[in-house]
Amino acid sequence: MKIEGGCYCGGLRYVAEGDPMMRAQCHCRECQYISGGSPNVIVAMPLDGFKYTKGEPKQFARSDLERPVTREFCPDCGTHILTRAKGFPAVILKVGTFDDPKLFGGPEMAIFTIDKQPFHSIPDGVPAFERFPG
Repeated sequence: MKIEGGCYCGGLRYVAEGDPMMRAQCHCRECQYISGGSPNVIVAMPLDGFKYTKGEPKQFARSDLERPVTREFCPDCGTHILTRAKGFPAVILKVGTFDDPKLFGGPEMAIFTIDKQPFHSIPDGVPAFERFPG
């Protein structure tokens, strides 16, 4: 699969190629901040198939957490592009940044439902996990 995408202002562009390792809804509290209150819809793509093709992202990682993730976003418009987790062999792309979000196809799972809000919905038949499975 080949995914092309970028930020709202067009200053940051990327391409991701390979087999998706995960398609999910993430209900964690951190994703709720990023999304404006909803779960985030994400696709994990192999590290070696990802590259920025235009611009350089700004990075942010919390210093108060034992295992913080690094979030990458456009330094101009602020669009959150991806998350990198130490030891995880993929970039976690935000579906809203895809040029063609229909490529997502729907979640295979819902994760971090321990933080799910009463107004969040999980599609029927989608397995739900309180934390990251496995």
